[in-house]
Amino acid sequence: MKKTILLITPENKEINKFRKKQVNNFVQITMPYLAGFIDESKYNISIIDEYNQKIPFNDDFDLIAITVNTSNASHCYKIASKFRSKGCKVVFGGPHATLMSDEAINYCDYIIIGEAEDTWPRFLEDFYDNKAKKLYKTECITSLKGLPIPRRDLIKGRYLTKGAVFATRGCPYNCSYCNLKQIYFNSFRTRPIEEVIDDIRSMNRRYFVFWDDNFFGDIEYAKRLMKELAKLNKKWAAQVTLERCEDEELLRLSRESGCIYFFVGLESFSEMSLASVNKRINNVDRYKRIIQLIHKNGISMQAGIIFGFDTDTKTVFRKTLEECNSLGIDGVTVSILTPLPKTPLYEQLKKENRLISTDWIYFNGKTRVAFKPKNMTPEELFNGYMWFRKEFYSMKSIIKRLLVSKTNIIYNFIVNLGYKFSIKETKFYNMN
Repeated sequence: MKKTILLITPENKEINKFRKKQVNNFVQITMPYLAGFIDESKYNISIIDEYNQKIPFNDDFDLIAITVNTSNASHCYKIASKFRSKGCKVVFGGPHATLMSDEAINYCDYIIIGEAEDTWPRFLEDFYDNKAKKLYKTECITSLKGLPIPRRDLIKGRYLTKGAVFATRGCPYNCSYCNLKQIYFNSFRTRPIEEVIDDIRSMNRRYFVFWDDNFFGDIEYAKRLMKELAKLNKKWAAQVTLERCEDEELLRLSRESGCIYFFVGLESFSEMSLASVNKRINNVDRYKRIIQLIHKNGISMQAGIIFGFDTDTKTVFRKTLEECNSLGIDGVTVSILTPLPKTPLYEQLKKENRLISTDWIYFNGKTRVAFKPKNMTPEELFNGYMWFRKEFYSMKSIIKRLLVSKTNIIYNFIVNLGYKFSIKETKFYNMN
């Protein structure tokens, strides 16, 4: 007899309200990917993504699987409580379940720690046979060979943004605010190129994103993959590091294989700020030349910007806006520095007694400040961050940047408008 399983991609109301009107929010691939491992002769599978769906609390399921990230942890615990009160079993996995397993295990029936390629199928077999253990933990580096195609057919209502795929796992760098090294084994890995291409071919759409943490983590692999990708006539985007974009062959192959834009973690225009979080791979003096190279190849750039470094003062917001406008940066994903658990940054701020709250909703990097900055108050940091977002996506700034970039102008204008109209007045949450 088949059992029923519901896989949930959670998103609390605060973050959902923040993201809803942005036009380039591609689906998170985790749950469609995990669904690919499930034996349909044993399970009826459903996926719910809270970005655009409501959780069916009134329905009955044998098993609820939730991927838990830090900012959604409290929300996930409430979801689990509702289902468990009805007798449904709940399994947690994901970044927060891995980083804070001693906490998360108190809110679920089962927990999967670390990468799930080996443990998830084993857990599913055990659960079906009514002999599942409380805890499953990956003990060795998992291979990315022979992975299933994600079940994109189970994604509802995300036609334009359901195209996501991954080719690599991990990142070769060690930024102190990033938790990749704590979540994954410290080993950068690649999928077989033919399997990545088969995965991309399976998507019935022209536009997609690579969900990799650093698509250019292995340059020679990326070049071989893009040579094959060029044969598919697709359009794509990926997250890369700026210093790797000095390789002009890499940029040419990106253009020829259909790349539309890169997401690049600039983080700051201050060498001191970058050094303070161990991101010395970014060289501010080379920003202009490399960004011009990217634009020369017809590729747009979405920059990651972070505010709240210990070297930041209240002048950082205006200075960053001026730099972005002068460089023609096509778009930004701007965040408040967030000390994610188990990272060096978290340990530093905890030791210095600078964490504001232990409520994980404060750790979302978008609507709240989780720590006490050095050179401004938490409220000044939040208000400066909000000011930058509004000014960057003002019509004046949009036009100024597009005139410098001259890259994918219509597409970039639409994306910028999406961000502009998504910005609303957000109150500062004061713990005092």
